[in-house]
Amino acid sequence: MNLMTRSLGLLTFSAGLLLVNGTNPQGAAHAQTADRGSATNSDESVQAKIARAMSAGPAEVAKSARIVDTDGHGTIVLREGNNGFTCMPGNPRVTGDPPMCSDAAAMQWSADFKAHKAKPSNTVPGITYMLAGATQRSDSDPYDTTSAPIPIGPHWMIMWPFDPKATGLPTTHRPNGAYIMWAGSPYAHLHVMGRP
Repeated sequence: MNLMTRSLGLLTFSAGLLLVNGTNPQGAAHAQTADRGSATNSDESVQAKIARAMSAGPAEVAKSARIVDTDGHGTIVLREGNNGFTCMPGNPRVTGDPPMCSDAAAMQWSADFKAHKAKPSNTVPGITYMLAGATQRSDSDPYDTTSAPIPIGPHWMIMWPFDPKATGLPTTHRPNGAYIMWAGSPYAHLHVMGRP
């Protein structure tokens, strides 16, 4: 069974769990993303950016994903793709702007999140890979801009409003297993530590 099939199976399973256990999409709107407008080093080669973006996803996903970056004027396509995933190199100098690969539902989730919408508008769970690791400031407060950066190892996420009471999952970072980040907000999502 290939990685893409397993990932899609897990998404379907997770969506089923949500339907059985219920969710709380009415929590406080409380989210933000890294400013992807802060472009990576302009002296960096396109190939270096593509390699970093691809490091975020499983090889089966990254090899056919669209690769994009941003500059002060908007999105730049570094390479076209054909599998529905978009990978971004992020900016290694900015906390909360890691390399990542996301499907269309997760991209919508992120766009809504960045726009500070009351809740995400994706109607199915999305998936985001951050297999090159990341940094963040808080497991509970996405608006935190002052706490020391927390390094996070390789992980992947299901972008859907998981409820810790329904799932029984913890709400703080753990080096192994899974936890729910930003619990209590419509932007709560599941972190699964390690590689799929």
